[in-house]
Amino acid sequence: MLWSLIKIVVFVALVAAATLGASYLLDMQGGVLIAMGGIEINLTPLKAVIAAVVLVLAVWLFLKLFGLLIALLHFINGDETALSRYFDRNRERKGFDALSEGMMALASGEGRKAMSKAAKAERYLDRPELTTLLTAQAAEQVGDRAKAEEAYKKLVTTDRTRFVGVRGLMHQKLLDGDTDTALALAEKAFGLKPGHEEVQDTLLRLQAQKSDWKGARSTLKAKLRHGTLPRDVHRRRDAVLALSEAKGAYLEDAGSESGDAAIEANKMSPDLIPAAVMASETYVARNQKRQATKVLKKAWETSPHPDLAAAYAQIEPDESPKERLKRFSALVKPVPTHRESRLLMAELNIAAEDFPEARRAIGNLTQESPDARTLTIMAAIERGEGAPDAIVKGWLARAVTAPRGPQWTCENCHNIQANWTPICNNCAAFDTLEWTTAPVEEYQSQVGTSMLPLIVGEIEDNSRTPATVDSPPVEPEEAEILHTDGLDTAPKAESERVKK
Repeated sequence: MLWSLIKIVVFVALVAAATLGASYLLDMQGGVLIAMGGIEINLTPLKAVIAAVVLVLAVWLFLKLFGLLIALLHFINGDETALSRYFDRNRERKGFDALSEGMMALASGEGRKAMSKAAKAERYLDRPELTTLLTAQAAEQVGDRAKAEEAYKKLVTTDRTRFVGVRGLMHQKLLDGDTDTALALAEKAFGLKPGHEEVQDTLLRLQAQKSDWKGARSTLKAKLRHGTLPRDVHRRRDAVLALSEAKGAYLEDAGSESGDAAIEANKMSPDLIPAAVMASETYVARNQKRQATKVLKKAWETSPHPDLAAAYAQIEPDESPKERLKRFSALVKPVPTHRESRLLMAELNIAAEDFPEARRAIGNLTQESPDARTLTIMAAIERGEGAPDAIVKGWLARAVTAPRGPQWTCENCHNIQANWTPICNNCAAFDTLEWTTAPVEEYQSQVGTSMLPLIVGEIEDNSRTPATVDSPPVEPEEAEILHTDGLDTAPKAESERVKK
């Protein structure tokens, strides 16, 4: 309504201005004299203005007729589309103007306006790959999923736009959570453009989620072939897929095939901890203990991990604690100062009841990285050396509220998992789990700590606490963590855990 009123007011103003100008020209004295070839033409001011307008129109008409004549000559000379192009030129100009305005509206976030301009451009242009695509993207921007899906389906019907349509529908199905249809569309889009990096990544992720490890390895090879993945990253991820395939074969009771696949995965990526563990188990099952030892030593040298130590222990499961301590010395020898090596040797010395050596092995880790495992080991050492209950309970109290230490943590979403998997359980990212310390949350509730004294009771004799250099100060709350009945089993429980 307001826009119509504005147009009426503008029209009336223009008519009034033209009337005023005409009356002004009629009142003017003199005129325009045109002399040419002995002929003189005397025009009043009003007639002169009219003549100028007619002249401009005549020139414009002449140019149009001249263009039509040129198009006609091209048509006579064999250009069958010359005349149609001449008459469509104006329509194309209007169509491209509307298309340009629609693209600008889309870029500025005006989805409704972009859809309107796309509809106008479609009336003037025969370019569905442009107008329909603009409509689809504008519909996605305003949240009109049905309109967007309809537009993408139109794009699928044309060879030139089929890939764009399939890719758009794939994203629609991913948003809907229909991963089965999305996988089928991703495979079709990959067939149309194997070198498209986004389609490669989407297909790889969906194949991994569906446990299609062979298909995922094929897609990974295509990424390497088209240069969208570095060779070293390809080897690592191919090893992850080979290991996942091996685990799948193992669950299906495929016999030695799973073991061979695990050995292959370990050869491709020796620092992949789960592959080294599974390859070691395969060699032990085949009575090839030397090969199992070699695999685990190589993995430990680059990535020390408790799972590697557990697999190394299974090579000789019946050995005594002292024999195990001697054999494990060869494992930790390449990286004796690494945190995992020091903790492992401390645990083995506890199992062998050599508590002073366990203290020397753990060193100052309780100050450098005081996590739950380190503090628990220190409590076992103190108990093994006969320290008073207050000191042991002080270490255990710190262990209760200490960080958990390194865990399988997703680099993408920081989700923590108990076991390694190729796909993050939280964000479904591929090959993002790393054995590292998870980020510490800024806020930590103190309710659990304050409730501990109420649960475990009092210490029998606080006066027995000696002042030692290695022991931390014991707070009253920390001294009331566990019942004294459970402390007698601390070194024994630690020994049993290391033996396992």
